[in-house]
Amino acid sequence: MSSMPNRPKRSHRRRITAAAMSAAAALPVVLALAGPLPASAAQLRTADPVRRGLDRLVREDRYPAALAAVTGRDGRTRNAAAGVADLRTGAKAPVDGQIRAASVTKSFTATVVLQLVEEGEVALDAPVDTYLPGLLRGDGIDGRRITVRQLLQHTSGLPDYTPYLDDLVANRHRYYEPRTLLDVALRHKAGFEPGTGWRYCNTDYVVAGLLIERVTGRPVGEEITRRVIDRVGLRHTYFPAQGEQTLRDAHPHGYVATKPDAPLLDVTEMDPSAAWAGGALISTPSELNRFFRALLDGELLHPEQLAQMRTTVAIPADAGYPPGTRFGLGLAGYRLSCGGLMWGHDGDFLGYATYPFATDDGRAATIAVTADPGPTDHGRQHALRLASTGLCE
Repeated sequence: MSSMPNRPKRSHRRRITAAAMSAAAALPVVLALAGPLPASAAQLRTADPVRRGLDRLVREDRYPAALAAVTGRDGRTRNAAAGVADLRTGAKAPVDGQIRAASVTKSFTATVVLQLVEEGEVALDAPVDTYLPGLLRGDGIDGRRITVRQLLQHTSGLPDYTPYLDDLVANRHRYYEPRTLLDVALRHKAGFEPGTGWRYCNTDYVVAGLLIERVTGRPVGEEITRRVIDRVGLRHTYFPAQGEQTLRDAHPHGYVATKPDAPLLDVTEMDPSAAWAGGALISTPSELNRFFRALLDGELLHPEQLAQMRTTVAIPADAGYPPGTRFGLGLAGYRLSCGGLMWGHDGDFLGYATYPFATDDGRAATIAVTADPGPTDHGRQHALRLASTGLCE
């Protein structure tokens, strides 16, 4: 549910059992192209840097599966998968399978808020109290001094509820009301005065979801579906219904380790309400490419609102992001290894981590892996780097 640097802190990393590691290392990669194969499968395995990267994520970083979708300037998408969908059965990972998109949901939620700005229903620099009077009160917390923009940009100073929830693995089937999540946060002190700092905060997007519901009079999932998912034709992307714990279409299983050196625990079935408007979305790598391409191309927002979304602030050097990363309104800008910027939002939740990005000229790449927390120290950085590789190849 949190973005890469804001995952729950751990004093150690998890490990896969030796048997699972050896099985994963030997698994093949599956490739599907939106058109004729340009070369033999053996040649592709050697030549395609994204395919090699997926192999490494499974073999060296020991993810059960790794998925990729790479879209070129011409709109053609290459999908690939390495590893297994299920450690128990050894079934191959499905190409372009559904995954929990986690904090990528924030880009969808921010898009809806900005559409409400276009419609004159919300003002970015209005206090949250304008729409949710009296909701935000606490130690150093006052909704009369926090703006909508600050929520979307993580400059509100609100405390993040995530570290204070009970064990999410043990309680993964529990349903959390959005107000329960907010109440957990409001029991703690603000991190800084609104607008004076930056800190990734899931609470910001719980409040943004509540704002959407108050202004529209409809559930946030319905608004995301109507305004974003249906508008750009995402057929395998959805906001789960209340109580929905399974993924609807073909998908790789998601895993965590409950303690050091423990076998991976299958957490595919879970209630995503602990992430809600900040992280509940289900999607596929190719459809996340489609979303970010549509967003940057102006299919979802007018130029003025898209410019606001891309107006960024610096992220502190100790926040754990790659150097030069900046954060806008539900959208981050990362430096590409080949020059320029890629725009997107990474996400991780129990069992899955996802890295979708796009460029202004129509390229897009998404990498998804199926263990979170991951089994090695550097797997997340390698997955993020592979997304950049997909955009630069």
